Amino acid sequence: MKLDRIDIRILHELQRNGRITNVELAELVHLSPSPCLMRVKKLQQAGFITGYSAQIDLARLGPTLTVFTEVTLKNHRQIDFARFQEAMMKVEECIECHLISGGYDYLLKFVTGGITDYQAIMEGLIDREIGIDKYFSFVVMKSPFVKNHLPLKNIFKL
Repeated sequence: MKLDRIDIRILHELQRNGRITNVELAELVHLSPSPCLMRVKKLQQAGFITGYSAQIDLARLGPTLTVFTEVTLKNHRQIDFARFQEAMMKVEECIECHLISGGYDYLLKFVTGGITDYQAIMEGLIDREIGIDKYFSFVVMKSPFVKNHLPLKNIFKL
């Protein structure tokens, strides 16, 4: 499915407000409600829309710790990457995992209840021998802003 400007606008608006009504969405993208709903359903069926979720204000829930972790693997065979990724997928506190270029292999993002919890997770991963050679931790002191949407209008020049 090839996306046009209206599809991108629909995606842009839905990521800003996933609870928007179809009538409101149709007005924002300059369509009538019926064709707008058909486009949304096509976008969902084609896998462009993978789900809807609530954005949680983590700070209001209580103390937490966010840590970015650089990981270098001992070996770099396909099976080593697969084993590591499979193990990380099972760690609930690991909310992002990126295979990257540069001086290390992965950049991970953890959200935990505190430094003790993070340390226990990392010690457990080392004990499981999933191929970690070394890791470096970067504790987030403050997040002045976190954007929860992609810059679709700028990427696709709308």
